[in-house]
Amino acid sequence: MPRKTTKKELQFEKSLNRLEEIVDTLESGDVPLSEAIKMYEEGIKLSKECLKQLTDVELRLKKITKELDGSFRVEEVGE
Repeated sequence: MPRKTTKKELQFEKSLNRLEEIVDTLESGDVPLSEAIKMYEEGIKLSKECLKQLTDVELRLKKITKELDGSFRVEEVGE
């Protein structure tokens, strides 16, 4: 049975899709400078949000264990 998509996953997808739209629009060169600056700023905000979400997921998927000798070991956490 397929699992349900969470609200955070939907938000990530929405942000990523919007970021792709912004990139495509800016690459086309058909945007006035003032609008391009606004879109660029929106894109930076979206990219930071997406990166934070990906980092959060990565941290949830890894478990860091301190060994007796003081070294650290990273274990992947299963579902």
